[in-house]
Amino acid sequence: MGFSRRFTTAALLASSLPIQAAAADVEIAVSAVTAVAESDWTSVYYGETPLLLGNDGTSAAGGWLAWNLDSAPALTQAHAETPGRRTKLVTTIHGREYDDDEEIERTGLAVSIGQTDSILRGWELPDFEEVKSVRTTVLGDWSALCSWKSPTGNDYVYLFGKKEAKLFFVPKDDDGDYEDIKLVEIQTFPLPFEASGCAAAPSLSKMFVSADDDKDVYVFDLAESTTAPAISKIGEAEDDVTGVAVYVSGTPGFDYLIVAMKDTVAVYAPPFTLLGNLKLVGHEDIEIQGLSVYQGSTPQYPSGVLAYAIESEDVTGFGVSSLDGAIQTLGLKVNTKYDPSVAANKCNKPSPICSACSQNGYCNRNGKGIKCSCFAGWQGKKCKSYTCEDNCSGHGKCVGPNQCKCNDGWGGLHCSFVVVWPVAETEANGGDGDDPAIWISPTDRGQSRIITTTKSEEGAGLGVFDLSGKLLQTIPAGEPNNVDVIYNFQAGPRKIDLAYAACREDNTLCLFEINANGTLATVPGGSQPTPDDYEVYGSCTYLSPTTNKQYLFVNAKSSQYLQYELSSTADGTLTTTLVRSFMAGSGGQVEGCVADDENGVVFIGEEPHALWRYDAEPPATTDDANPPAGVAVATVGDGHLRADVEGVTLVRGKTPDEGFVVVSTQGVSAYNVYRRRAPHEFVMTFTIAATAEVDAVSNTDGIAAIGTGLGDRFPGGLVVVHDDANELAGGEGTSAEASFKLLPLDGVLGADVVRQLGLMDQVDSDWDPRA
Repeated sequence: MGFSRRFTTAALLASSLPIQAAAADVEIAVSAVTAVAESDWTSVYYGETPLLLGNDGTSAAGGWLAWNLDSAPALTQAHAETPGRRTKLVTTIHGREYDDDEEIERTGLAVSIGQTDSILRGWELPDFEEVKSVRTTVLGDWSALCSWKSPTGNDYVYLFGKKEAKLFFVPKDDDGDYEDIKLVEIQTFPLPFEASGCAAAPSLSKMFVSADDDKDVYVFDLAESTTAPAISKIGEAEDDVTGVAVYVSGTPGFDYLIVAMKDTVAVYAPPFTLLGNLKLVGHEDIEIQGLSVYQGSTPQYPSGVLAYAIESEDVTGFGVSSLDGAIQTLGLKVNTKYDPSVAANKCNKPSPICSACSQNGYCNRNGKGIKCSCFAGWQGKKCKSYTCEDNCSGHGKCVGPNQCKCNDGWGGLHCSFVVVWPVAETEANGGDGDDPAIWISPTDRGQSRIITTTKSEEGAGLGVFDLSGKLLQTIPAGEPNNVDVIYNFQAGPRKIDLAYAACREDNTLCLFEINANGTLATVPGGSQPTPDDYEVYGSCTYLSPTTNKQYLFVNAKSSQYLQYELSSTADGTLTTTLVRSFMAGSGGQVEGCVADDENGVVFIGEEPHALWRYDAEPPATTDDANPPAGVAVATVGDGHLRADVEGVTLVRGKTPDEGFVVVSTQGVSAYNVYRRRAPHEFVMTFTIAATAEVDAVSNTDGIAAIGTGLGDRFPGGLVVVHDDANELAGGEGTSAEASFKLLPLDGVLGADVVRQLGLMDQVDSDWDPRA
């Protein structure tokens, strides 16, 4: 289980602290837990009263919670912050100031980011007063947040997400506190993965970062620099990592890395030698994540605690485990004198942020004087003039460092997204929605239906809505993820429409008959198996233009695709036959897909990497040694596509060469439009803003779109998108249930700012799927 020893920093290898042989696993009890709170992230604050902070997913108002760490057997709640935005992450920054009697007073700042609006916010600690000047919009889907105090005493915040990270400087005012401060963006740099956890090792000047749903742990040097750090993998844990933390030993160049995996916490010493495992006990089926460490001494916990979000058979909330005894058994050097408000390895050098660079860059001193390295959004020899990325894309005015005032109809990243507005939303339904489909009525297009998925255990199944968003039906299914519609399928003596989804609960292919009024019903053979060791994830359908055979695609997180032929017995019972298996993409997680039946291809979204095109027609003979070759339509980092690549849909044109492929880019809550015809040129990115009646779309996933006119409501076609964080009216927080937003297609492809492109002229407004 130990990490590899490729990590050979001299400071680590030179340590003289004795290391005992690897200890046996040590059981440690869950010492105290909180009341019910849905959380997956924690941080600690070293105040006069030590606090555990964590995100709050229980309340519709969102926010974060603070608990008194020195309490047992139940942690006592000290504060609840409900800014009305679902909070995903929270971290703490530690400071100190002197009162009139020259006595040290501890200060601090809690920093969080809202999932629905991507705004960084800050609160002074221990008074919990919001510092409104901290508010900074950082568009993206962020998954880890950590602070670092440099050897010069400067405070920084690292924000990690999908394939990128941002670094911010956290200044103090003249009195040494955090009133009226603004976060200063230093740089954005790429990540080779999606982060799930992070922890700064101050004595090592290293940042450890874990990858989402992975065993890998990475590291990079912490430095006051505008140069992107070099990130390297240091090794693998025994199981998927659910949190990382650091225990500061007090010996220079010697911090312990602590890695959480479900109910076990592994402890490593430099150069990443396994000391042993802490096994959490006291509850059944424990799972923890969002690990943090408080290593001060309290009456309840003389050697400090591990803190985490916990879920078990009888607990959902936060928990702590005393380190007393366990830490000594593992041979760690106990250091309860650690004070995060004091810079480790203090170098007695002045801050590299100086007036010679206008306080807008680092001052690099050499024998010839000072050379400035400007922060993000600043330029010039002395970093005096501000600039904006891509000059606001020509669609706005640069009014500050990377601050654009966008022209009407433009928004998003440096004014590069077309802004469109929803006209309706579905009624809230189910705990975790994902993908929609649109069913076209054969008799009255105005009576067409929207079919959506709920993939969580709560409310698992399919929902059917009318074109106003009213919920007409729910039908149970085994946690379906993606859904598609099949028209005019010959089931024995009948021709029927079907809804198809991959059901994660039992790894089956789920099919339902669509009645004449658009509601769903079970159908004989509606549950089809997959191989015993296969775990389904995403799905889509394909109708061959040459053979008229109906196919079902299903994929696994491993990127393995299975293609089944759908057929029927004489009495109408559905059956499936596996005709092809292949690995799609470059090995990353795949999910969304859509087939272009007329052109015989399927478009596949590989979440961290690319949008791909493959031949959809199964070969006459399969050859595992020669898998099908995919064509990368777009790649993450190409200037347009951003991770995660999620839902994919096709808008059909009047000819097979006309029309568009639309893909959701979850990390920036937007959608890219590409031409259907190869080589699939990029057309535009659009994002969905709020109206007075309908909230904006954030952290989007599935998407469906058609150009067919659907009665009076959507005569120019319809777009339906998933909205992960459904904000309640009147600023009352975020619903625990999902919703889907409805937009007219001609309001997207025919938006005022792109109308001159004539995109709607290439859409088939009379497309009939049964023709």
